[in-house]
Amino acid sequence: MKNILEVKDIEKFYGNKDNITRALKGVSFDVREGEFVGIMGPSGSGKTTLLNCISTIDTVTRGQILLDGEDETKLKGRKLEEFRRDKLGFIFQDYNLLDTLTIYENIALALTIQGKKPREIDRKVRDIAKRLGIDAMLNKFPYQVSGGQKQRVACARAIVTEPNVVLADEPTGALDSKSARKLLESFESINKELNATILMVTHDGFTASYANRILFIKDGKLFKELVKGNKTRKEFFDEIMDTVTLLGEGEI
Repeated sequence: MKNILEVKDIEKFYGNKDNITRALKGVSFDVREGEFVGIMGPSGSGKTTLLNCISTIDTVTRGQILLDGEDETKLKGRKLEEFRRDKLGFIFQDYNLLDTLTIYENIALALTIQGKKPREIDRKVRDIAKRLGIDAMLNKFPYQVSGGQKQRVACARAIVTEPNVVLADEPTGALDSKSARKLLESFESINKELNATILMVTHDGFTASYANRILFIKDGKLFKELVKGNKTRKEFFDEIMDTVTLLGEGEI
């Protein structure tokens, strides 16, 4: 499989010359098409800054980020807007759903913005909703469903446009353990069945154990990489927690 994402020696500085914070210090890695990659690290390590740079929410100070061969750090204006719309899917901890729209309309919105035809929109929305087990609630509004269901709606909205990469920032952070497990099983399903590429920031070892590979960030640098391979989820979880201990943080 080809590399869908290439992060090349990126750095991110904040502040001015008298008071500079180096949030990222020469981070480089690749993500293959269809991978499910987790990003972990202590608070303040730079993991969220890294995701923000990849998602184009923030800009790098130097370095390159190539998505499907296109250097997103060079894009501006309308080209950047189109890039975000067509190539990136976003899942946030706080769902970011529109309460005035039904579940169906929330999922369909991105396709409508892309100019898809109504019949295609309907087919895609109903297909992804069925895959994620939310097809029975399409006519409800976000305030009428649970937090776990809202996050699966957010997942459906992110994946329905078939983006190159789905970016998830602490997606289970606001969920109870049962809802978190259901969401992660949904991630696992769309990763395997739809070959969706997922990049997920998390502080939680159990959540991370659903990924195929984990990148650990410490002090703005890539500290360690773990690959699940043929390990069971329990074995991978234990390896993740051993690395968390090695990072010197009881909780990250």
